[in-house]
Amino acid sequence: MNRLFRAALSLFAAPRLNMREDYEKVRRRQRRLAALPVPRYQASDWRIGPDGASHRVPVRTFQPKERLRDDVLVFFHGGGWVTGDIESYTPACATMADLTGCTVLSVDYRLAPEHPFPAGLEDCYDVARLLLEDPQRAGADSADRIVLVGDSAGGNLAAVVSLLLRDRGRHGASRQILLYPVTHWDHDPASSPFASVRNHGEDYRLTNAEVQDYFELYVPDPERRRDRLVAPLMSEDLSAQPRTLVITAELDLLRDEGEAYGRALEAAGNAVRLHRVDGALHGFIALPRFSRSLREAYEVINAFLDGDAEESSVHQGMP
Repeated sequence: MNRLFRAALSLFAAPRLNMREDYEKVRRRQRRLAALPVPRYQASDWRIGPDGASHRVPVRTFQPKERLRDDVLVFFHGGGWVTGDIESYTPACATMADLTGCTVLSVDYRLAPEHPFPAGLEDCYDVARLLLEDPQRAGADSADRIVLVGDSAGGNLAAVVSLLLRDRGRHGASRQILLYPVTHWDHDPASSPFASVRNHGEDYRLTNAEVQDYFELYVPDPERRRDRLVAPLMSEDLSAQPRTLVITAELDLLRDEGEAYGRALEAAGNAVRLHRVDGALHGFIALPRFSRSLREAYEVINAFLDGDAEESSVHQGMP
């Protein structure tokens, strides 16, 4: 990006918000933006949960304008486990359905701080487990057609759900797509092991301060933030995980930890593809359909869904 554009982006850096105090304001703003006119889409709402459970998780199903694939994408939204919901992610999910030609199920898991860890994780786990055990509920002809997808904190949830499914002896997804996921607990530029935290944690779409606020709201106990169910990169056993696509954004502070997680999965014997989108910012999955970053990402996603054999490959811009 040129210097002028970088300066303009810095005006919107998150330190202007204190997420610990302003998260409700952010939620309202997100819903207002999502209510703006969006392309027409076919959607239906329902709830899913274990038999006898008092809490059932809302799910919104999006159908593509043209069904091109039999896969069903179970999507966990981003927002630092604190913001985001079915409404605010409706435009992104409608786009996802149309650009992949797949049915998309958007999961409205419980948010912190009202429902701190592990409430939202357990919601995502319950939805994934029930759909994998009975894929026809998702509109899939087999469990192999169900793909877990998440962006940012949702990518974190997708990764952890896959670990939990394995650990609890449940049927796991055959594939997962992690978009600029949170995988580590430390985002302090003075102590983080990742250069992207130091290089991109103050200027752009997502900042160190915002991530720290999210963690404090999601996991109030600092010691628990190192738990592998919060920071999956800390897991000592990453074996038996789904075939994985990790997509990162060049100018995102989460870039390096997402790529580190992909490499750790590969080292544990899993099939992994890594792709970095040059010039992209955190959260680009919500950009308009004409966005270059968005279209590049969907080209990679569609190749992955079609069984692209180029596993463990990387974008030329990656080290």
